[in-house]
Amino acid sequence: MATATQEETLGFQTEVKQLLHLMIHSLYSNREIFLRELISNAADACDKLRYEALDNDALYENDSELRVEIEVDAKANSVTLRDNGIGMNRDEVIKNLGTIARSGTAEFLQQLSGEQQKDAKLIGQFGVGFYSAFIVADEVTVRTRRADDSSEAGVEWRSKGEGEFTIAEIERPARGTEIVLHLKDDAKEFADEFRLKSLVRKYSDHIEVPVRMPKVETAKDDDGKEIEGSEVTTWETVNEATALWVRPKSDLSDDDYKAFYKHVAHDFSDPLTWSHNKVEGKLEYTSLLYVPGRAPFDLYERDGARGVKLYVQRVFIMDDAEQFLPLYLRFIKGVVDTKDLSLNVSRELLQQDPQVEKMKSALTKRSLDMLKKLAKDEEAYQTFWNTFGSVLKEGPAEDYANRDKIAGLLRFATTHNDSATQDQSLAAYVERMQEGQQKIYYIVADSFKAAQHSPHLEIFRKKGIEVLLLSDRIDEWLMSHLTEFDGKAFVDVAKGDLDLGEIEGEEEKKAQEETAKAKEDLLQRVKEALGDEVQEVKVTHRLTDSPACVVLPENEMGFQMRRIMEAAGQPLPEVKPILELNPDHALVSRLEGAEGEAFGDLARILLDQAIIAEGGHLDDPAAYVKRLNALLTA
Repeated sequence: MATATQEETLGFQTEVKQLLHLMIHSLYSNREIFLRELISNAADACDKLRYEALDNDALYENDSELRVEIEVDAKANSVTLRDNGIGMNRDEVIKNLGTIARSGTAEFLQQLSGEQQKDAKLIGQFGVGFYSAFIVADEVTVRTRRADDSSEAGVEWRSKGEGEFTIAEIERPARGTEIVLHLKDDAKEFADEFRLKSLVRKYSDHIEVPVRMPKVETAKDDDGKEIEGSEVTTWETVNEATALWVRPKSDLSDDDYKAFYKHVAHDFSDPLTWSHNKVEGKLEYTSLLYVPGRAPFDLYERDGARGVKLYVQRVFIMDDAEQFLPLYLRFIKGVVDTKDLSLNVSRELLQQDPQVEKMKSALTKRSLDMLKKLAKDEEAYQTFWNTFGSVLKEGPAEDYANRDKIAGLLRFATTHNDSATQDQSLAAYVERMQEGQQKIYYIVADSFKAAQHSPHLEIFRKKGIEVLLLSDRIDEWLMSHLTEFDGKAFVDVAKGDLDLGEIEGEEEKKAQEETAKAKEDLLQRVKEALGDEVQEVKVTHRLTDSPACVVLPENEMGFQMRRIMEAAGQPLPEVKPILELNPDHALVSRLEGAEGEAFGDLARILLDQAIIAEGGHLDDPAAYVKRLNALLTA
């Protein structure tokens, strides 16, 4: 190796220091993944060179046989891994090895607790990559040169994985990257060729780039005896080195698919399910799509990196081709390989290509069908829903064409079992509907408990009518884009006039009308006492135990959504609620007999209580407490 020049010592980004420390300790029991991560990075570097060489064949430098090589030096207790891919220049080395250029990194690190088992799972969500080298090495040396640079532009990077790293210019005739791992004393097991070969076959057998290791062959005489001094070192390819997605499904095992997922998703855990398909005809492509078993840490960053790996005729094009799936399916991982796009395709060209839109439509349906199939396994699907359900709920607003399919995949908590677990499908709800019930009823609240104990459910519990209990922040927005399911309209029980249809008999409806007429004087007095605080005062038939409730007009934004919008600084026009009174309640009877200031105070107490029951906030809580104390001590 040529002598290094212009050596410089730099400090790691703060987030890197934290991640390295926690990762080295948390992933101790899963150390062998370092090889998978480094081979995966090397294969990506080869893919990127192949793509860039489409426009500039000179980048191959008369060596177009892309490969990854691994050598072991047991005496030095070291492992060397090299590739002849795209390589890096000095700025790229500092950027890629000294920082973590991902949004949300600080938030992610705040979740790390120092508990090894918990942190290992979180780090797996974040992705390990190059830094996995420090799980087994106490010092790492990287030598690299970018394919379009001269041999004098080589770079050497060294670090012990602590607070700093050293970088220097070196002469490097070969393009690509070489990583030397100086193994820790307790990691000597990895300075063994047989051990590393088994790990390559276990984790990286599916990678299209050949992974080679040296093999010593000795010539033999006619009697089969080895000839001393005739040893020759050759390179042996130890992985399958064929793109997994182009191999017949009959040749692939579940373990093959799982290993390939971990390469594609940089994940530690197995996927929940996958779908491998080849489409022929006017549009030809192969897709291998996965549903992960857990969410990445940046799942809710809608602007974050997402999408599938795109290949054209097995030539890598880009990592995160988001154009092939809608945003609400951003958790889907996998590969798409097509013959119908130009090899020099870019993100801008993808957006303009009509073939992409056709593939997006087909891949979206394929993904939804995959989830429908997964739903047959209730336990596995519940795992999926607990992880990605809130993201899938974005679907009906974003994808009108598949709205019915998405609705069939949604899961809800309901009054059927009063469990906070969202495990009930709309199909199951419809099966349990009462005779004469024509609508699907739901309520939206800030929490499951608030929804579960809402006064609006009292009449539904009395009559045994099931209600969906919605408490996710996205739920009201979701329901504004779901109008019906299986021909049954959705109805918010806290908005508009309550109509139970045929479930209520004619006698009940007639009795309600008579009661409302008999209470007209009381309703008028309450409206005058409350003035502009309410839009209207009515007799209710929603309540059986509570004295009052507030209701919004049918087409108004709900209380939960209003609070979310206001918290985000969005000004909203004032909406006056409708106050509904339960004529059979003792407090309403007491109100009817009150006069003057006592009447006004009691009317306001009933209104304030109804607002509190909806999870609302009072403009003057002290006044409410004063009125309530006066009522209690009267």
